[in-house]
Amino acid sequence: MPSRKALVRRPGPRLAEGLVTHVERTPVDPGPALVQWERYVAALRAHGWETVEVAPADGCPDAVFVEDAVVMFRNVALITRPGAPSRRPETAAVEEALTRLGCSVNRVREPGTLDGGDVLKIGDTLYVGRGGRTDAAGVARLRAAFEPLGARIVPVPVSKVLHLKSAVTALPDGTVIGYEPLVETPSLFPRFLPVPEESGAHVVLLGGAKLLMAASAPRTAELFADLGYEPVVVDIGEFEKLEGCVTCLSVRLRDLHA
Repeated sequence: MPSRKALVRRPGPRLAEGLVTHVERTPVDPGPALVQWERYVAALRAHGWETVEVAPADGCPDAVFVEDAVVMFRNVALITRPGAPSRRPETAAVEEALTRLGCSVNRVREPGTLDGGDVLKIGDTLYVGRGGRTDAAGVARLRAAFEPLGARIVPVPVSKVLHLKSAVTALPDGTVIGYEPLVETPSLFPRFLPVPEESGAHVVLLGGAKLLMAASAPRTAELFADLGYEPVVVDIGEFEKLEGCVTCLSVRLRDLHA
């Protein structure tokens, strides 16, 4: 049976100082952000996911976006080297947590950079965003770590958004979804479905037909419901101010060995 664990990391006291690159900075309120994070974690648990909390990194404003610290393929973890230098101290505690869970661990070495939010996994295909926080050496390290395990690596240009998964994610049947004005090369994907709202491009697959998604995309939620899916809606508005989305607040571990 697939494992159903999810790494999460509590937002720290410096959250409001988090990086922004493609949006204007607006004030972030840490109080409501913590409430939103707790409800996000509760939604994962309510749908059968065991959450594993990574040790805090209170000196790192962006550490709550735990997905950027690691890329998982099967039972193997590739600890990233984030493209933003201020985020590099985030990875150590993530590596410790994954080691405790029995994962085999590899690392991206200097000078390569790779952010986990740039990697969209669909089956054995890993689409990797190239051009923002992830560079050619980071893509090469991803290939070296995962191609021997059967992965197919497909680079995708990214310039309009922070990470590839800021632009696209995928439905359970493998259809890639995205807000078309922010997707540079939809033709790279065998099946692409445009959605009507930017934040509607982000879903976490909870199992079965259930899709975790942001409350800021009600028209997209209606579209998914019409397609037979079950949207599970959470408010993550404070994190959206920092270019965050539902995918980057957790790392879903589906292939851990018993």
